[in-house]
Amino acid sequence: MILSIHASFLPADDLEASLSFYRDILGFETRDEGPHRVAVGPPGQPRTSIVLRSPAAGPELTDEERATVAELMAKGTYGAIVLSTSDLIDTFDRIQATGADVVQEPMEQPYGVRDCAFRDPAGNLVRIEQR
Repeated sequence: MILSIHASFLPADDLEASLSFYRDILGFETRDEGPHRVAVGPPGQPRTSIVLRSPAAGPELTDEERATVAELMAKGTYGAIVLSTSDLIDTFDRIQATGADVVQEPMEQPYGVRDCAFRDPAGNLVRIEQR
């Protein structure tokens, strides 16, 4: 059996701000939009999407769970994604120049990867590594 990733979800409490980050700063394409979500993805990878979704819109959550999610998002500990690039320094410099929230400048990790990290407008950790 061969599986591929079709979509992954990240919370976004301000869809416009999150869309701007992924589209205008990271260069992703807008794939699909709905009232409480927007799907984006990297150019040249039309079958892979990140769905930015308002956690408050889901009927499956109770008010208490929504409050917990909002608290975790505010702390920046709820959502995360790892992206890769062929030129970490250029990617870091380009993203940093936009005023994005830098969490970690490029560095070698003890597990053998060189990476950096940012926070998107919803507080999600966006880690970028060079492979």
